[in-house]
Amino acid sequence: MPTETFEFQVEARQLLQLMIHSVYSNKDVFLRELVSNASDALDKLRLEKLWDDSLDADVSDLHIEIDIDKDARTLTVRDNGVGMSYDEVGQLIGTIANSGTAQFLQDLREAKDAAGEEGLIGQFGVGFYSGFMVADEVTLLTRRAGQAQGTRWTSRGEGTYTLETVDDAPQGTSVTLHLKPADPENQLHDYASPWKIKEIIKRYSDFITWPIRLEPERSAAAGDGDGDEAPGPETLNSMKALWARSRDEVSDDEYHELYKHIGHDWRDPLETIRLQAEGTFEYQALLFLPAHAPHDLFTRDAKRGVQLYVKRVFIMDDCEALLPPYLRFVKGVVDAADLSLNVSREILQQDRHIEMMRRRLTKKVLSTVKDLMAKDQERYGTFWREFGTVLKEGLITDSENRDALLAVASFASTHDDTEPTTLKQYVERMKDGQEDIYYLTGETRQSIENSPHMEAFRDRGIEVLLLTDAVDEVWADAVGEYEGKTLRSVAKGQIDLDTKDEESSEDEREKQTEEFAGLLGWMREQLDEDIKDVRLSSRLTVSPACVVSDAHDLTPALENMYRAMGQEVPRAKRILELNPDHQLVKGLNQAYKEREDRSELAETAELLHGLAVLAEGGQPKEPARFVKLMATRLERAL
Repeated sequence: MPTETFEFQVEARQLLQLMIHSVYSNKDVFLRELVSNASDALDKLRLEKLWDDSLDADVSDLHIEIDIDKDARTLTVRDNGVGMSYDEVGQLIGTIANSGTAQFLQDLREAKDAAGEEGLIGQFGVGFYSGFMVADEVTLLTRRAGQAQGTRWTSRGEGTYTLETVDDAPQGTSVTLHLKPADPENQLHDYASPWKIKEIIKRYSDFITWPIRLEPERSAAAGDGDGDEAPGPETLNSMKALWARSRDEVSDDEYHELYKHIGHDWRDPLETIRLQAEGTFEYQALLFLPAHAPHDLFTRDAKRGVQLYVKRVFIMDDCEALLPPYLRFVKGVVDAADLSLNVSREILQQDRHIEMMRRRLTKKVLSTVKDLMAKDQERYGTFWREFGTVLKEGLITDSENRDALLAVASFASTHDDTEPTTLKQYVERMKDGQEDIYYLTGETRQSIENSPHMEAFRDRGIEVLLLTDAVDEVWADAVGEYEGKTLRSVAKGQIDLDTKDEESSEDEREKQTEEFAGLLGWMREQLDEDIKDVRLSSRLTVSPACVVSDAHDLTPALENMYRAMGQEVPRAKRILELNPDHQLVKGLNQAYKEREDRSELAETAELLHGLAVLAEGGQPKEPARFVKLMATRLERAL
């Protein structure tokens, strides 16, 4: 059959030119595409041979070859797989003009960035044509397994292509690229360089099932040599997709080496997690919990740790769609069988299969942490110390897994000076009649334990969670309760610790309220700019005063956190609580009743408020004035 020349349709020609000149910012992916196509062809031949044992095809050494000719500046990717017939070449390679091309072109022109363009290419599925990014001409030679004749397809990507029948084509497919000159400024590397080819294969195709062999370098300058045996081809890929092998075939050392490679860590991982899903959507995952938090864990530009593969072909680093942000420290590999090689981050966010994977991977990681907690307290302690703060972000953002997160969370508490506690353990230790889970937030454990808010709880032996992470202010409010028990800050709202055996204290409180009514009303007026209310306290036993937030108000720490995030929030007035049993408060009340000139008492009230603010780690509104008043009072006392 003579050589025939065909024209691309107008829209297909426009599409080809757009892709060649503007779509792929990373031109290295052309080799990933060609190697992946070759791997698919080998897979198909193996399956066809299994189905039809009479098929005349050699499957004894299935492999992929890469051949570089520096003088001719050609790069050939060759496989001995299933190949294509003349008609199949026409259907699969000869044209990219089909229904939807016009709409695709419109979408491509409207794409706002390179990532969006590349995602559209992935949806359309024209990866073979990425070869034209690096080549002036592409020649494809192929022969279908079991057939006698082959086919040659040739095009310069400018509007036409030729097809001809070939008698002596080998089984399989070879794609020869006549390379453009290197142009580093436009990310066009020297693809006739063996080291560059090795780099690309190692990055994108290291785990391909079939051996990828680089033929010895050819050069016209090379002579016949001195009789030494010519070097053989070099296998470039490891073919060790550890996630695709059963657990008993892989040693811990091999897992650890893979983790160090993808996690850029010199230490062994804390835990290895395997997952294999079969059915309508198949994928395999090999995840690792690091032993140490990365330095950028809390930075805005922190890299995620999970790589996405499709049929062992590397697609992208830090795939954000596979795990929620609070698991960003997890490292590993997810290999999906049914995604496009050119899938983009935008497409992943809309893919329901990806959402299914994300949900299952998340649950698997949390169940692994739960197992660590139950079986290995030492390793769990290491995990929670390194990653507990970031994991608690999930209590705010992931309501679906909130119960699972609460089950693996642990917190410092007044029950033990060193060992943390879980919420379940806290509830089991709750005193009779206690309805709430009490907590207090602060910068350090020591500052919380010394807080005036803790005094009544310490005296009555009531356990309090000591929360020192900034995120604790937010999640405790978002969660609200655990097993029907309300999570309650001891620095917010009214605290009533009376039990049924202490009903007599109700009468005593009423008497105190009457006794101090005048002072409380007068102090409200004096401190009106700074406080919402003045009342007697049931939480103080040693300190004269403390400031608390109303039950539904933001705490000062939470206000500061929102402001640091760029969100302006109004500053809420707080409540000043007085200890009616403290001598300073008693003396102030007596002086209020006896004196008509209360100018000095107003200063005392201001000092009392400032002391309460200082006691919780805050700062008086006017520090210089506070110091001056305090110095004057101390001078009088001498």
